[in-house]
Amino acid sequence: MRKLGIGLIGTGFMGKSHAMAWRAAANFSGEVQPVLVCVADIDGEAARRTQQQYGFQRSTNNWQELIDDPEIDVISITSPNRFHAEQSLAAIAAGKHVHCEKPLAPDSQTAERMVLAAKAAGVVTQVGFNYVKNPLLKLAQKMIAEGDLGDITGFRGIHAEDFMANPEIPWSWRLDPSGGAGAVADLGSHILGMARFLLGPISSLFADLETVIKTRPESAGAANTKAVEVDDIARLTVKFARGCSGHVEANWVASGHKMQLGFEITGSKGALIFNQERFNELQYFQFNQHEATNGFKTLVAGPEHYPYALFCPAPGHQLGFNDLKTIEMLEFIQSINEGKSFGPDFTEAYEIQKLVDAAVASSREKSWITI
Repeated sequence: MRKLGIGLIGTGFMGKSHAMAWRAAANFSGEVQPVLVCVADIDGEAARRTQQQYGFQRSTNNWQELIDDPEIDVISITSPNRFHAEQSLAAIAAGKHVHCEKPLAPDSQTAERMVLAAKAAGVVTQVGFNYVKNPLLKLAQKMIAEGDLGDITGFRGIHAEDFMANPEIPWSWRLDPSGGAGAVADLGSHILGMARFLLGPISSLFADLETVIKTRPESAGAANTKAVEVDDIARLTVKFARGCSGHVEANWVASGHKMQLGFEITGSKGALIFNQERFNELQYFQFNQHEATNGFKTLVAGPEHYPYALFCPAPGHQLGFNDLKTIEMLEFIQSINEGKSFGPDFTEAYEIQKLVDAAVASSREKSWITI
């Protein structure tokens, strides 16, 4: 049985999710078995706790040790955004496969450099757009491709949360402009990637980015404040290469919303509605001859929607967030084993980053931007 050594950088929310996903993937990955070799965090004690909790063989406070470790084949990067490029490029130079959380880079020029480096090194890459791994999202993509909705006439997408809504939340790495844009990069990259996954490339856009909370405390409870230089809300009008148009919003000050990642797609024959807060359900409308009975019906996730059956043999019993992350790691293992990308990889993340950059430029210039 082939062993795949895993090195994890970062022990926060996403670091723990990666650790759980790699462990769970070992139950389904067949001839390729991921092995948790080492976890790194600048906080050495946090690294040791994660090592013990998830079963890594060792821990360190120096991420470079993972790059130099011959037992590690894959680097899983969950560090703050501004470190993604440096750590990814170091791993690629060492010939290791890379899974990096989004956004891939602070700008598209850096993302392109990362794409070219990975291609030159012949390593496999993946970026953490795990929401498109949902079996029902793959069903939606298939329905659209096969014409179940007819000609697509419109798209409305949103990713809204409220984790930055309180003005007393202190300045943090999320607001560091050296790591890229704000809500449009952090949340907008997810809904823009989802739009591309479902409807294909976006050819042009017009954006309005707004910073709602202008200053934040330098640290928790501090009297001194620090200016916020990134967006809290991004509103985009987009045109798809296929011919339809739509609207996209990214908002991390949306009071009351915990995970409103969703879309509505309308077509000449029907429509689809999805919301990540109920991500085991897909709403489907299809025109029929009886106006009195026209309406949306609910498609519920079940074992007929691969790979749901790997987790549960019964429909309606629900997948969870970490199951999507497990599916993501399983497909990454498959990519490594077969030597081809099942995405989203660095190339797709680069295309998404170009949209983020275009949104920033459009808002600054108050003009349409062609991608």
